[in-house]
Amino acid sequence: MSKRKAEILNRLKRIEGQVRGVAQMVTDDRYCIDILHQIQAIKAALGRAESEILKDHAACCVSEAIANGDADEQRAKFSELIDLFEKVKG
Repeated sequence: MSKRKAEILNRLKRIEGQVRGVAQMVTDDRYCIDILHQIQAIKAALGRAESEILKDHAACCVSEAIANGDADEQRAKFSELIDLFEKVKG
């Protein structure tokens, strides 16, 4: 996970830089469409980061719950995923 963690952190740091760049664009009164394009890029990058973290969760936490055979833990992990998907949908 440490390599994956480093990749995710690097991705989030790039996003942080993009957000600062957009703030500067607003400060500089840049063209609105240019700002909106950058915001769309940030949203896409966040979506990719979210997807990677979700994959890690499924590969690690959920698979551990399945491997342990603990039905309560399995239900809890499944419930967490359902709650997350409902938030995204809602």
